[in-house]
Amino acid sequence: MKPPVPAFDAKDFVRNLSTAPGVYRMIGADDSVLYVGKASALKNRVSSYFNNTPKSARIASMVSQIARIEVTVTRTEAEALILENELIKSLKPRYNVLLRDDKSYPYVLLTGEDYPRIAVHRGPRAVQGKYFGPYASVGAVRETLNLMHKLFKLRSCEDSVFRNRSRPCLQFQIGRCSAPCVDLISREEYTRSVRRASMMLEGRSDELTNELARGMEEASMNLDFEEAARLRDLVASIRTLQARQYVDGRAADLDVLAIAMQGANACVVLMAFRDGRNLGTRAFFPKTNGSDQPDEVLGAFVSQHYIDKTPPREIVLDRDIPDRDLLEQAFALSSERKVQIRCSVRGERAGYLDIARRNAQMALASEMTSASAQRARVESLRDLLGMDDVPGRIECFDISHTMGEATVASCVVFDVEGAVRGQYRRYNITGITPGDDYAAMHQAIHRRFRRSMEAREAALADERATPAARAKQASAAILPDVLLIDGGAGQVAQAKAVLDELGVEGVRVVGVAKGPERRPGDEDLLLPDGRCVHPGAQSPALQLVQQVRDEAHRFAITGHRGKRQKARTTSRLEDIPGIGPRRRAALLKHFGGLGGLKAAGVEEIARAEGVNAALAQRIYDTLHGLTPSEGAE
Repeated sequence: MKPPVPAFDAKDFVRNLSTAPGVYRMIGADDSVLYVGKASALKNRVSSYFNNTPKSARIASMVSQIARIEVTVTRTEAEALILENELIKSLKPRYNVLLRDDKSYPYVLLTGEDYPRIAVHRGPRAVQGKYFGPYASVGAVRETLNLMHKLFKLRSCEDSVFRNRSRPCLQFQIGRCSAPCVDLISREEYTRSVRRASMMLEGRSDELTNELARGMEEASMNLDFEEAARLRDLVASIRTLQARQYVDGRAADLDVLAIAMQGANACVVLMAFRDGRNLGTRAFFPKTNGSDQPDEVLGAFVSQHYIDKTPPREIVLDRDIPDRDLLEQAFALSSERKVQIRCSVRGERAGYLDIARRNAQMALASEMTSASAQRARVESLRDLLGMDDVPGRIECFDISHTMGEATVASCVVFDVEGAVRGQYRRYNITGITPGDDYAAMHQAIHRRFRRSMEAREAALADERATPAARAKQASAAILPDVLLIDGGAGQVAQAKAVLDELGVEGVRVVGVAKGPERRPGDEDLLLPDGRCVHPGAQSPALQLVQQVRDEAHRFAITGHRGKRQKARTTSRLEDIPGIGPRRRAALLKHFGGLGGLKAAGVEEIARAEGVNAALAQRIYDTLHGLTPSEGAE
């Protein structure tokens, strides 16, 4: 039996605190981080939580759970602000307002290679490079990319194509690429084009045109009239674009934000303008964690949203927020230019604010309706399964393959608010008889739950782990309340066998079996107590199960198709005897890629350097799915 945790002595702790700026972390008895905050004077800020001033119910509840407080001193309050946001994003404290890390919005990506590629990007920022955005829609991104190709002629091709080109592609022919793949532009000149495109994407078009004008004059002085004419045309194009965009006096570099709240639910709408182009409107739904103050929620949103991206020169808000001056200083430091946050505007900006407010109210009403319906479905599933509380986490497994080829298992995750896409997982299934769905299901579930049990054991064994490490271990050790299995009694039996083998308790396994006619709404549910129920298409519980099952099916098929396609292209060439990495690269370069190689005949393949007739025949047969006996001798 563990000794009781001593009560937190706030007076003694505050007495030894510094008055320097910094960040404080309030930690509960279970080592979970309750709250992360910043302070211009740590002693004054932390002591305010423990004085006799009346506190809101949320703050009072938080203070009652504090077991200890950790602090980090910084040089300036701006540094404290940056550190605070990094810790909020990584630790996700229970009582902080949290901006959901929604990776679905598209960005413009400039990759970090010697000859950077410009492209649309969604999802985690795993690719090295510079990201610009987020944009409201893919349409807005494509419009931006079209502009970058016209003005700066940056490449858009994938690296596999870029490395194996032997002649310029159609993009060069129509004046949208400078063909760095075949050295028609020097690395220095291409790097200049990339830097100019970055300036344009950052909203620094005035600075860019001034630089180009100076370059034009310098080229003229050096009698390089061709280069001067090219820069002149580029300046003219940008000036024409600016003139068109400043019609009606629209601001060149501006974000407009408004917030709507209903209880503890919030919606922040952002309207973005860059270089006068309206990039559209998007809605965010931050987790308020009990906060019901719009200015506090909006302030947390502004801080977390812009802290790791370049802010515009002007941010217009529908209300004042805490630490507005401090945020301006921090944004100016990070972007190396003046950033103004305004909450009292007139004219066009007031009109934009009005539009943003109305959009925020409509988006919140729509989200609340959707959230209410989702809550009703979750509660219906709770009643169907006889649970005391609504399931906070639902996971579903599905298997996808084609006649046993490229078997992939998917695991999708839902909570009471809907899909949690950041926690989806795929498992490549190996070492089983092709087409054995039972063995595939057993392997996938074993791999998923073994990791959780190992993480739990590690968390219990490592008493000296830091709070951040414990939080990571706890995240890995999370178990679902309900485990949905897309399949009948056989697949369910495999799932139960794995849970019993690993000693997993408290997870309700539910099988989702298609009805005799295999129609949506005709599914049978195999419940944990052995019953088979037929809820019917009108059942909210079955509607939720269908939603989760269909998402698992979609996610599995997407992974399977990608794996199958890779196996049918890249690996085919790699597996041919006599084809090593160098010869494979030479072949792809000679034919301009795998498509060109597949389109070539045996005689044409044999004319490639280092390829004799027999090897050419093997290549042809392999790429066309022929056995040696079916190919020509």
